[in-house]
This record gives sequence, C-alpha cells and structure tokens, in this order.
Amino acid sequence: MDWRTRIVIDPAVLVGKPIIKGTRISVELVVDLLGRGYTMQQVIQQYPHITAEDIQACLAYASHILRSERVYSLPA
Repeated sequence: MDWRTRIVIDPAVLVGKPIIKGTRISVELVVDLLGRGYTMQQVIQQYPHITAEDIQACLAYASHILRSERVYSLPA
C-alpha cells in the first residue's frame, strides 16, 4: 500500500494536518478511532465516503511517521 496516493497535506485544510485525499478526515481521527476499538467497518459506517484502502493508507502513513521518529536517551 502506497499511502502517498491517498494521504495529502494541504495547509488550507485542517491547518495542514494529513488527511484522506478529497476529504476533511484526518489521519489522526482514523487512527484514534481504531485505537479506541472501532473496527474498520464501523469507521466506514460512520464515514461512508472513505474506503478500507483509505483506512489502510492512514495506518501505513502513521507507521511511516513512527519509523522515522528518532528517540534519544537522556543522561541520568
């Protein structure tokens, strides 16, 4: 899944948060719903204009961001 075809950042929409292309639904919202226990089907029922592929793209984007995160230990 290439999330780049479905996830966009537009400064004019939601202050530049990553969103599902063609919507105002943020990656943050989708990941939050899944983290709260919603199923993919429940998210689609709540937002019928998105697809399972859009949700997978949100997860792939989140994974990409987390993989690129750098963590540094602080001296004790």
